[in-house]
Amino acid sequence: MPDKATMDRAERDRRQGKAPTTQAGEFIREEFHHIREGKHGARLPQQAIAIGLSKARRAGVRLRPPKKGRVSERTRKSAARAFRAGQRRLKHKPSARRSRAIHRALEREGVHSASHRAISRQSRRVARQRTAAERSRIGRKAAATKTPAQRRASARKAARTRARHAAGR
Repeated sequence: MPDKATMDRAERDRRQGKAPTTQAGEFIREEFHHIREGKHGARLPQQAIAIGLSKARRAGVRLRPPKKGRVSERTRKSAARAFRAGQRRLKHKPSARRSRAIHRALEREGVHSASHRAISRQSRRVARQRTAAERSRIGRKAAATKTPAQRRASARKAARTRARHAAGR
């Protein structure tokens, strides 16, 4: 079950008209926090992301399952099942035995998948798969949902990053 704070942040994103992926990002963030505080582990950052996406779908975020051919059939069906579960009312409690087994399996995994380095590597890899036009469109869309104060803060952060990178060359 996601934390109340996570649910609230995702709901705020939804009210602000942000994309379902942005809303789901709150659940992914929560998973990384859980791994860092030692609640459980994950083999790879992708596993933590997959857990977060599944939680988001089950919590009612209207994040559609991937199209055919984009991911394995097993992953797609799992995502579709989670999506349907989130769109209807809970009819019965999840199996305690199954939940416990999953949790114990995750407890045996490492915590390095949530390190800043691992997350950075994952996000850079995903960004490389996009075209320059896609990256530009995503950036413009992100800027459109920010307040002037948030845009200023982002611009300052970008300037600091550029300065730090220039100093490193």
